[in-house]
Amino acid sequence: MPVGGGAVHTSPVSPTIKHPGTAEIMTVAAGCFWGVEHIYRKHFGNGKGLIDAKVGYCGGSRVNPSYREVCSSETGHAEALQISFDPTVVSYDTLIDFFFRMHDPTQSNRQGPDVGSQYRTAIFFHTPEQEQIAKTVKERLQKSFYPGHPIVTEIVPMGTFWDAETYHQLYLHNNPSGYECPTHFLRTTPMA
Repeated sequence: MPVGGGAVHTSPVSPTIKHPGTAEIMTVAAGCFWGVEHIYRKHFGNGKGLIDAKVGYCGGSRVNPSYREVCSSETGHAEALQISFDPTVVSYDTLIDFFFRMHDPTQSNRQGPDVGSQYRTAIFFHTPEQEQIAKTVKERLQKSFYPGHPIVTEIVPMGTFWDAETYHQLYLHNNPSGYECPTHFLRTTPMA
């Protein structure tokens, strides 16, 4: 296995994610991927649309980056989450709306105490339809939820997704007292 322990591939979809034929894929970055995965599984797992999720790296230039390389901020990758979901149970619009409310999309290259470009806020779209939905939801929440606080989330085409090392997968499930970024919670009221 290559350095870093991730899978080697050139597909924008994780080679290990469960992806039945009717499923769709979404990829987002919102700070430390442990908390992002944990909150999506909590809200959309157990029959609520989430089929599978993998943490990994995307948006950078290095082939098969390791966690240590990504943390150096020299590869250009973001810590990301890729989700396989059932669109008959939960829509991409709903998942993206949740994305904008489960972290602080007004912080550039950071979430709470986690600082660096690997912690940037980003949506990596897989189709033109996803791009349009992401832009529409961003505009809607900019007006209704974050007035006066510019959303800095990048909406960019999906490139290669590299699975993170095995110990990062389901990290907070396996380590319930592990570190979780304090910005990862569902916001229910607009930012003042």
